[in-house]
Amino acid sequence: MIPFFKYHGAGNDFIMVDNRDSIFAADDNHLIKKMCNRRLGIGADGLILINQPQKNNINFSMQYFNADGFEGTMCGNGGRCAVAFADYLGIIDKQTLFMGCDGLHRATLIKKEENITTVKLQMIDVENIENYKDAFFLNTGSPHVVKFVHHLKNYDVVSEGKKIRHDSFFAHGTNVNFVEIQDNHIFVRTFERGVEDETLSCGTGVTASAIAFSKFKQANSPIRVIALGGSFTVSFNSENQKFTDIYLEGETCQVFEGKWF
Repeated sequence: MIPFFKYHGAGNDFIMVDNRDSIFAADDNHLIKKMCNRRLGIGADGLILINQPQKNNINFSMQYFNADGFEGTMCGNGGRCAVAFADYLGIIDKQTLFMGCDGLHRATLIKKEENITTVKLQMIDVENIENYKDAFFLNTGSPHVVKFVHHLKNYDVVSEGKKIRHDSFFAHGTNVNFVEIQDNHIFVRTFERGVEDETLSCGTGVTASAIAFSKFKQANSPIRVIALGGSFTVSFNSENQKFTDIYLEGETCQVFEGKWF
């Protein structure tokens, strides 16, 4: 029996497990895939373990698995949900420093109201942005293509995303973001590898889209981003083609708790 909680960040949903007592077999890819299955399991874009910290100066370690059952790269929305869950567990108080697969992350609880917690999460610095055909490629903890398009509401994100996701240009595949510039924000839709489908939002993808928007369209921080599942604010410092102090801010929601037998 595995106790779990279900969280989402702007519709990007996760199974959260308190694994500080090592109750979960992290190498059981079949189990993770089954739990994430939306018809035969709980249903989620991924599963996150809250593990014991490996260093004295951090509060916890976050381990993220995609819905396909395999360990993934950094997940921005998952990181924000992990912080909200750690707060619920009493591990942190307003601010935290935790370990993700891409290094240390700072985060702050901005607001709490019933089951909604607004979390501001520090992302890794971004320096290298490559050209990819008529789009851009960068890493914000996970690899992302950012392509600016028109009429995004009616765009075939899944078909077009699959084509780019499996391009031989990328050694291990990539996530793909389609971005439309609107009056006071950008609208982003994302095809996620590991889920192999469009998700309602993607934290590292939203961040990558905001960075690309700033660099190539001369937009200033902070940048408001709208995804299908909700809204975000991405802030940063930019100097000499390098982006630092990048923060992703948005709401998380604790949906329900249960037990997996």
